[in-house]
Amino acid sequence: MHRLQSLANRSLISGAFDQCPALPRTSVKTSPKKSPCRVGVRRKSQEASIDGPYGLKRYSTSEATVAATVGNGQIREKTLTMETLNPQVKAVEYAVRGPIVIKAGEIERYLQEGGKKPFTEVIKANIGDAHAMGQQPITFLRQVVALCTFPELLDSPSFPKDAKWRARRILQSCGGQSIGSYSASKGVDCIRQDIAAYIEQRDQGVPANWENIFLTTGASDGIVSILRLLVSGQAHARTGVMIPIPQYPLYSAAIAEMDAVQVNYYLDEDNCWALDVHELHRAYQTAKEHCQPRVLCIINPGNPTGQVQSKKCIKDVLHFAYEENLFVMADEVYQDNVYAPDCQFHSFKKVLYEMGPEYFNSVELASFHSSSKGYTGECGFRGGFMEIVNLDPEVKSQLVKMLSVRLCPPVTGQAAMDVIVNPPQPDEPSHGQFYKEKGLVLGALADKAKLTEHILNAVPGIKCNPVQGAMYAFPRIFIPPRAVEEAQVRPAPPASPHTGHCPLHLARVTAHFTSELMGHFNSCFKLLLSRVMRSTLTWVPVSAYEPVLCCLLSYSNGCVQALGMQPDMMYCLRLLEETGICVVPGSGFGQREGSYHFRMTILPSAEKLKVLLEKVHDFHIKFLNEYSALDEAQHSVS
Repeated sequence: MHRLQSLANRSLISGAFDQCPALPRTSVKTSPKKSPCRVGVRRKSQEASIDGPYGLKRYSTSEATVAATVGNGQIREKTLTMETLNPQVKAVEYAVRGPIVIKAGEIERYLQEGGKKPFTEVIKANIGDAHAMGQQPITFLRQVVALCTFPELLDSPSFPKDAKWRARRILQSCGGQSIGSYSASKGVDCIRQDIAAYIEQRDQGVPANWENIFLTTGASDGIVSILRLLVSGQAHARTGVMIPIPQYPLYSAAIAEMDAVQVNYYLDEDNCWALDVHELHRAYQTAKEHCQPRVLCIINPGNPTGQVQSKKCIKDVLHFAYEENLFVMADEVYQDNVYAPDCQFHSFKKVLYEMGPEYFNSVELASFHSSSKGYTGECGFRGGFMEIVNLDPEVKSQLVKMLSVRLCPPVTGQAAMDVIVNPPQPDEPSHGQFYKEKGLVLGALADKAKLTEHILNAVPGIKCNPVQGAMYAFPRIFIPPRAVEEAQVRPAPPASPHTGHCPLHLARVTAHFTSELMGHFNSCFKLLLSRVMRSTLTWVPVSAYEPVLCCLLSYSNGCVQALGMQPDMMYCLRLLEETGICVVPGSGFGQREGSYHFRMTILPSAEKLKVLLEKVHDFHIKFLNEYSALDEAQHSVS
């Protein structure tokens, strides 16, 4: 009932009725002679009173339920429920927009409505959304996209000639010379040609064929499309996908949705998150016992870890892929975001070429880039591309077929991508301003990378590797054993804004208890009971068991599973609730057992970033003192 009450003000199929003022709703009627669940709508007389806008009366969900009954008075069951939902969808998790971010949104709305907290704003450092953090757009990019979107501006003297030339060229390649038309499924031809020229220049002459270039809806679209080609098989023949840990949750989510096998290889945190080829061999050989590893994914520069892989490391990885006949997926969306003076971005394709024809003509490779990162930060345009190398021609035809189903990526995003790969040249009027703006963005990010590392490493119990590239820090945090123990009995946050804590009932759950599970429950309940007994209460009612069960158990398909909260999730929730800082727990990206981290972006302005880092410093000291672990933390992550 509480759910119905919370939805009481939502209208019954209001979207349909709002478009038809001639059919105002006055009542919901059912007739035994008519089919069940039919909603009756009749015209309202001219003299009758009118409720709501457009002369419509809105019905709450609880009222509408009356119409959704069968002949015996039972509520008609829904076709799509959590029980009938695709189990692969339920397996998908995406920490970057998970429970912490949902909670941050709730706090933001609470503050906007006049609520009081120990802070006045929520600082979201959970996602690499540059413009949301205050970064200004690159003028030339916006000029070209504006001209493509509104061609009448081509006659305006306010726009430079080089922007107009690019816009005209793009429009001439669009159907009807309009950016609102569909493009070819691979993308606009002239943009694909510009991307090929960009890759050749970036890789110092390594040839690039524009027929191997595919425009995508952000890099994510390309990554998922390639994975769909690769995933197949059942049981031990299922495709294994090797991904770095920590990883960007897109990979684990896509693998879960496709029912593939996630094969973890761990980056070396003690060596600035380097990729060790011996760890690749270990992960591969272990995975062969239960699946068929076919794909190797690399993120360079790293997300969430911020490392930039050396050329030697990339060469070792490609040699490993060659020996084990693995398809290589190189996520290179942060290729412009390199800050450490002793680091340089090397594309996997360029290194593969330098290894000689035996490698370059045989290793299958897909590399990805995006308009969302780099110095432009144009996330909303959803621009991106992928280049494929050595793909079987018949498989390539299947890829084109599959991409044709989604028609084409956003053409505005394609136009934005074109500016990134075809920037103003030295003899063009926009060159000076373009590179000044680019330099300011990348210079500020480099400064903030150093600032983040410096301040975090000054906090007892926090260790942050150098942020060599990308847009994130992934510091290791010491969480005292008592806090870890507390997390085991704390209710987990809801996975979505529409679900609460586990909706369990004692009678339903206890029937599935085992002695082992009951023992686990009792030990956790004793911990909670000991805290209650330290308060003014001298007894605990039986009803207290249900919330305890909610934090320990999850009922799904007749099974009871132990629950708890990840310690770094509890840490990040408390950080949010006490300081307004929104970061993502490391458990959402993967980490070695017994280690804890959080990911934060370095995108906020320098002033706001300092505030954020100072709040993290103060919170962590307070957190350690609360568990009497400050001295222990001094040596824990060194």
